[in-house]
Amino acid sequence: MQNDKHPSGAPWRNFYGRFRGKTIRASQKDYLDNDLDALSPGAVGWDVNPSRVKLDPAAICDGKPLWLEIGFGGGEHLLAMAERYPQVGLIGCEPFINGVAMLLGKIRRARVENLRVHPGDVRDLFDVLPEASIAKAFLNYPDPWPKSRHHRRRFVTQEHLAPLFRVLTPGAEFRVATDIPDYVRQTLQEVPKAGFALETPLPDGMAVPWGDWVSTRYEQKALREGRPPHYLTFRKPG
Repeated sequence: MQNDKHPSGAPWRNFYGRFRGKTIRASQKDYLDNDLDALSPGAVGWDVNPSRVKLDPAAICDGKPLWLEIGFGGGEHLLAMAERYPQVGLIGCEPFINGVAMLLGKIRRARVENLRVHPGDVRDLFDVLPEASIAKAFLNYPDPWPKSRHHRRRFVTQEHLAPLFRVLTPGAEFRVATDIPDYVRQTLQEVPKAGFALETPLPDGMAVPWGDWVSTRYEQKALREGRPPHYLTFRKPG
């Protein structure tokens, strides 16, 4: 039977995927034990009714505009964005604890101060972020769930896109990067249904990365294995 708690302490909410991989090293345990609480975007109300608890966006990163990365993997892109845009606050969500530990080590070494980490499902933040509080969102190389019967588990379903649309500010950009053609198909089908406008010119524009794009370990693996990246930009109407 599935455990009813994530390692962070969050309750189970029908999440598909792994929470933990290989054994956490002593240095990574140190990051989790000593750095994670201070980098949390706030108490997300695991033990209270989320309808009565809301995060204050202005308190998360000293009033800076907030960007959100959904599933940051090893954190390469998220950290690079924080270093490149110190005038912005970034929140990264990642349920895979090994990836969280990797990012915490990178944050400690880089000493960035505009980055917050939620070690869990992004839906936890959707529950407590107020409407129009996120200025940009990233979905980089999400789990492809390649089998047809598992496509409902992908992020690009209305279950996830509707609350994302709600928390984005008018005019906010939503970027998606993937190496899976069928994920592109579903993204192009579902994201506009949620109210977003596609800005990428098709089909050639999908091969052009953003000017500030930082290639991740997942993208490098895809390139080694002959799967070309696709880059899609959507926008919430202003």
